[in-house]
Amino acid sequence: MTASTTRISRADDAVLADTLTFLSDADIATVLAGLAPRLTAAQRVAVAAHGVLEHVAMLIFPTSVDELIDELSERGLLVRGPAPSVVVRDRLSRRHGIAADRLPVAIVQVRVPTVDSCEVELFVLSDLAGEYAALADRERAECNEWHVAIQVGSPDHVVLDGLRSLLTGPGALVADGGGYNDREDCTVLYFRVAEGDRLSNPYRYHRLELRSAGHHGEALAAHLAALTGPAEQLLRLMTGAWTTQAIAVAVESGLVDHLPAPGSAVVSRSIPELAGRLGLDPDGVARLLRYLCSCGLVATVGDTYVLTESGTLLRSDNTRSMRALALMYGGPFYQSFANLGEAVRTGRDAFESHFGQHHFDYFAARPALAELFDASMAASTAMFEPIPELLDLTRAEVVVDIAGGTGELLGRILAGAPHLRGVLYERAHVLDRARAHLDRIECADRCDFVAGDFTQSIPGGGDVYLLSRVLHDWDDEQCRTILSHCAAGISEGGWLMLVERLLPESGEASLATAWDLHMLCNVGGRERTAGQYENLLAAAGFELVSVSALPLDGNLLQARRRPDALGHERISTGM
Repeated sequence: MTASTTRISRADDAVLADTLTFLSDADIATVLAGLAPRLTAAQRVAVAAHGVLEHVAMLIFPTSVDELIDELSERGLLVRGPAPSVVVRDRLSRRHGIAADRLPVAIVQVRVPTVDSCEVELFVLSDLAGEYAALADRERAECNEWHVAIQVGSPDHVVLDGLRSLLTGPGALVADGGGYNDREDCTVLYFRVAEGDRLSNPYRYHRLELRSAGHHGEALAAHLAALTGPAEQLLRLMTGAWTTQAIAVAVESGLVDHLPAPGSAVVSRSIPELAGRLGLDPDGVARLLRYLCSCGLVATVGDTYVLTESGTLLRSDNTRSMRALALMYGGPFYQSFANLGEAVRTGRDAFESHFGQHHFDYFAARPALAELFDASMAASTAMFEPIPELLDLTRAEVVVDIAGGTGELLGRILAGAPHLRGVLYERAHVLDRARAHLDRIECADRCDFVAGDFTQSIPGGGDVYLLSRVLHDWDDEQCRTILSHCAAGISEGGWLMLVERLLPESGEASLATAWDLHMLCNVGGRERTAGQYENLLAAAGFELVSVSALPLDGNLLQARRRPDALGHERISTGM
């Protein structure tokens, strides 16, 4: 296509040419690789299986709509329109502070004869007098109205909810409005690329439309409920500390334990009755419950409240209870996080600055806090559930769990492999609780409980060594020391198993990014990528063999001691 010097500006003509070229070989998976790079290839293919590219859209600024149509027709393109565009007009009005009736935006639809289904949808704001030059410059730079539309085939609420959840969850797209077009009998859900992902998008398209024939009220309502603008999104982030405290207070006050779980036979109580039982102010309880409802932790049933599935995880009688975590995050860690700025400025953990002792020493000197910390670690043991099935322990005899806490992981492994013996190596004040736990699951008789400091030495002679959420507490130098102790103690042909959250290599969403800041603030450690762990392992003579995903964004890293790196020194086992 050659540029027109009279009817289409060079800027608009260039992007139109790029778009037509893009259309010639674009598909949904390719488009999503740019718009939602956090989706895996398999997830992009799954979205593509439910639709086709319907159109791509952009905003241009010719001198005249009629002249634009003439020019495009002369180039052999099939043109329909113009028709007024109320949605784009109103968005431009809000964004630029110009009255909507002064923005005559039209839609012109263009089809390329050589492209079967996908069209180009042009939003056109004619600017004969140059009145909108500043607006045009900004819109060309920001590409706010550029989008790609996917037509969903055979839509129903299950398909739409699934696509919406995939795009806003793993895909990290942001809900950006939507509606029902009664003229076309079509439901449209709008999404936009998150601000932080715009620079990684190779296309000018920063928005996505899902178009579905028919009126899908439930899917539309759910989508609109998630709608947040930049200011609202920022306010929600800035008030995150309030959520932490609300959850901690609901747990600490006993309120959660007095609310029925879904399907429970427990009778719902009125707010005055709840408050009376707990010695709380009825108005305060009502306001706290209303907030927890907005967080999705409780729900209303008539004039009472019940726990949601997430809320039940806060009950003390839940076998998967995360109650201890709520108290820890709303207690000591909440206080230390107030000094995060010092950690960022100095690189030293804020916990020691605030409490006067390092995290582990402080808890060790306070039995109640130490017990709470151990319970909070056990609250994430859903991460451990797949591990016994991922390990080949047929040739192993002894498993050594370094800093294994109360033995949650070691107990699961011993329970699934009766031929194994275990060694739990921990600080002395933890061992009594570990012995009691392993005794409850009838594994204590196959386990030795050894007190010591793994930063100084570890028991030797094990065939498998476990380091579960240990290395992220330490800097690289200390990690190398710990791994060297493991290398010196491990039997020939032995395996080292690490359980850690991994920082993403390419920016996808992960709990590890939050925990990385937590490590900086509270223990002076850090989360790492798989590559960084591989380097630490290699320096100690281990070869990383596999990485397996676990629940709660955890990972199991399996490493084998390299035969050529085996040392002759063996540390006394103490077993």
